[in-house]
Amino acid sequence: MPNMSLHKVPMPEQDPNVRNKNFKEVALGYTEEMAMEEAKRCLHCKNKPCVSGCPVNVRIPEFIAEVAAGNFEKAYEIVASTNALPAISGRVCPQESQCEGKCVRGIKGEPVAVGRLERFVADWYMKNIQKDVVKPETNGHKVAVVGAGPSGLTCAGDLAKLGYEVSIFEAFHTPGGVLVYGIPEFRLPKAIVASEIDNLRKLGVNVMTNMVIGRVLSIDDIFEMGFEAAFIGSGAGLPSFLGIEGESLLGVYSANEYLTRINLMKGYLEDYDTPVHKSKNVAVVGGGNVAMDAARCAKRMGAENVYIVYRRSEAEMPARAEEVHHAKEEGIIFKLLTNPVKVLGDETGHVRALECVEMQLGEPDASGRRRPVAVEGSNFELPVDSVIMSIGTSPNPLIRTTTKGIEANKHGCLVVDESMCTTREGVYAGGDAVTGAATVILAMGAGKTAAASIDKFLKEKK
Repeated sequence: MPNMSLHKVPMPEQDPNVRNKNFKEVALGYTEEMAMEEAKRCLHCKNKPCVSGCPVNVRIPEFIAEVAAGNFEKAYEIVASTNALPAISGRVCPQESQCEGKCVRGIKGEPVAVGRLERFVADWYMKNIQKDVVKPETNGHKVAVVGAGPSGLTCAGDLAKLGYEVSIFEAFHTPGGVLVYGIPEFRLPKAIVASEIDNLRKLGVNVMTNMVIGRVLSIDDIFEMGFEAAFIGSGAGLPSFLGIEGESLLGVYSANEYLTRINLMKGYLEDYDTPVHKSKNVAVVGGGNVAMDAARCAKRMGAENVYIVYRRSEAEMPARAEEVHHAKEEGIIFKLLTNPVKVLGDETGHVRALECVEMQLGEPDASGRRRPVAVEGSNFELPVDSVIMSIGTSPNPLIRTTTKGIEANKHGCLVVDESMCTTREGVYAGGDAVTGAATVILAMGAGKTAAASIDKFLKEKK
């Protein structure tokens, strides 16, 4: 019997007033019974609209049918046939605007909880099934992947399964990209990322860290080493700032730096010697998922008051509704229709306040969102001792400025065609290096497309 409830099976979570003081995962996951009950809400539409909303084309109705029947191993195998990182995407993918956004059940109620079910089968498989990963027989061709983030990991995994000898060149000391430096432990436990990367190594992928391409080696050097194609998935780690007075004061951070210190460098653990300023009152400027992550981290680091300062209303906020909801539950204060104009310092050169102006929404701008306009004479001071800027990032220019033949657009993003090939033959790119800061699942989709294109390119080159 199908489950015709209009509502998803609720996800068990830590209590907000407990979790805002620790870095353990907020969402606790479905039990087997919960997963089967939720899976029975799927109507198994013939045209499968949910699949069209998935950047990696997971066979959603098929795996959900297996969950409903209690065949969890089979469900995992179906998901993993197209998605290299299901435990990760099940946690951080914006399903509400992709697969779940296309779900027919969402017309008169809540859509089927595709993301929660994907997470469930991935977690169940890791816990219950210990199968040896079989390394495919090599086809003798070498491919280089620059960057061990979601696009690079996906591209490497798909190519390794086809028999390619793949080497990943990662700039940081730990692979994972934004999965390890940007997304907090309470949203994505790092043990899960490490497990997925370990599986790639078992497939034969060689992961090299501390390899800053453009400094240690160039793309040209990589080709001279015998690699026949390269994929650039170097992300968008260059932070943006507002350009207002006082941004050079002590206590002003980019969200990238702040989150890297906490997540990758384990600044939240007492036995790690990572310096992170313990602030009493924090302002996070921005309204995206990264802003929510930074604000929730600041709260867990002991801040008494954490403010989200955003120049538009909540309706225009780009962060996932779930992240906004969790932030509010955890005591984050939202200062909406508010725009910073100056960071104020004390006599020691440290932040003492953020001067802001109230905003009102005018006519829509090029993005389709109503343009915020300052209310004259509405300036006020927000007393804070730290300001975290989370207003976007762009690709680092290092690779494109040290490599001939690779073009970028005015935003510094690499130019690619439909096959993800750059303007240089044999060099492909995807993820945030191409799109600017976007989602993990879109980066994975780009890595998947690029792997198929590299395979086609090298076969035609023989």
